[in-house]
Amino acid sequence: MRIILFGATGMVGQGVLRECLVDGDVTRVLCVGRRPSGEQHPKLHELVMSDLYDYSAALDQLRDYDACFFCLGVSSVGMKEDDYRRVTYDLTLAAGRALARVNPQMTFIYVSGSGTDSTERGSVMWARVKGATENALMRLPFRAAYMFRPGFIEPMHGVRSKTALYQAAYVIARPVFGLLQRWAPDRVTTSVKVGRAMLMAAKRGAPMPLVEVPDINRLGG
Repeated sequence: MRIILFGATGMVGQGVLRECLVDGDVTRVLCVGRRPSGEQHPKLHELVMSDLYDYSAALDQLRDYDACFFCLGVSSVGMKEDDYRRVTYDLTLAAGRALARVNPQMTFIYVSGSGTDSTERGSVMWARVKGATENALMRLPFRAAYMFRPGFIEPMHGVRSKTALYQAAYVIARPVFGLLQRWAPDRVTTSVKVGRAMLMAAKRGAPMPLVEVPDINRLGG
């Protein structure tokens, strides 16, 4: 299986990349981003692009892949809706449309978030934008498209958030992860389970297009 990965330097993407590299069914991983992932592995290849809104010059390098794991995203904190929409909806759909053109038989998996608003009309800005992004992706002519909606993710195997505030929160919360797993199992997952669940969905499919935390934990368990 050949996989394209966006967002390999983020916390979710780091975990997904690790699981791809250790999976025996994965033969090639192409990391697409504005800078290299920093990893070295025989399966790993890099496509560094200065403009992630325009793939016209890179289409030949994106052909013949079986799945795309889109883990690229930013926090909405302090952002206006138009700005957040550009770096969430517009950026994601630019990649999605390009890949649907050259790989219509691929499976596209988008990392959204728990609480995303599929109606696109709710009061929470980020949830509306994520909902619009999900809906637009599911209308593209892929073989399959799954919207992953993780909640709280426990980073494992050295995975770290590049956002200092988030990383500090993970360090503080680490001693209580076990309690969270017991008290709120439907809201908590791990970076390992997210990666494995994506691989399982790409290989065998998932029950529903919207993949919530319990589904992630079952697929990645």
